[in-house]
Amino acid sequence: MSLNAMLDVGAEIKSAIDAKKPVVALESTIITHGMPYPQNLRTALHLEETVRANGAIPATIAVIEGRFKVGLDQAALESLARLSGGVAKASRRDLAAIAARNGSAGTTVAATMYIAALAGIEIFATGGIGGVHRGADETFDISADLVEISRTRVAIVCAGAKSILDIPKTLEFLESHGVPVVGYRCDEFPAFFTRGSGVKLDHRCDGPHDLARMVRLQSQIGPGGLLIANPIPEADALDAEAIEARIEEAVREARTQGVAQKDVTPFLLRRIVELTDGRSLEANMALVTNNTTLAAKVAVELARL
Repeated sequence: MSLNAMLDVGAEIKSAIDAKKPVVALESTIITHGMPYPQNLRTALHLEETVRANGAIPATIAVIEGRFKVGLDQAALESLARLSGGVAKASRRDLAAIAARNGSAGTTVAATMYIAALAGIEIFATGGIGGVHRGADETFDISADLVEISRTRVAIVCAGAKSILDIPKTLEFLESHGVPVVGYRCDEFPAFFTRGSGVKLDHRCDGPHDLARMVRLQSQIGPGGLLIANPIPEADALDAEAIEARIEEAVREARTQGVAQKDVTPFLLRRIVELTDGRSLEANMALVTNNTTLAAKVAVELARL
């Protein structure tokens, strides 16, 4: 079976891609593993509406009954949302195994990028990328997101790496694998809940048109994509020292409880929500909306190039 035979691209999205109109890919693990129902459904619909409000067409990506779905209608979104926590979380390595058993899954950054590239979508919005985990010198826990960015020609708009990670090592990994990182109106790599991480960036861009030119050139130069670091809005950012203390507490709990591999990130994010009395979840919503807005604006500029 060819990959194209496994790919279901929604009619509106296929028409837009064929006509070179702006399209933004969205991941589905925020639905399946990021939030409980019905908040996850409201978030998914909100992000799609945000893309449309900024002139582009949303393409939420997931694996449904063994098919790579690019674009979910409201019924499919609701069905996936109701499975929150009870469905697989698919990185690229999991796609064949899940498809072979006609399974369903939310797609991570790595899997979403891969399927978006198959469909011909140039840009993807997420919250934060995965990266090198704290203590990776002992555990070798490094997200597949980083490898995928280095080999798949799709641009990602994110609020940096999740602050539960080792950000300097994450950026070193990206540099070693030839991934360009550009800050949008910032000179420092953002740390998800906060606007800065203390790590300076080599490249900065201050407008969607210039970002679009970088995205298109990177897709021609390759071999991987462009990482666009878009800081959380200042009004929504959390206090750096306070959130770092909560993160360290959650990391210690994960180690004590033996949480490992792909379960680490969902555990930490869930525990941090509890430790911050929900403030981290509000920040998460603000930053992913901000990223989706920027991705749509860049998609519009890509369509004009």
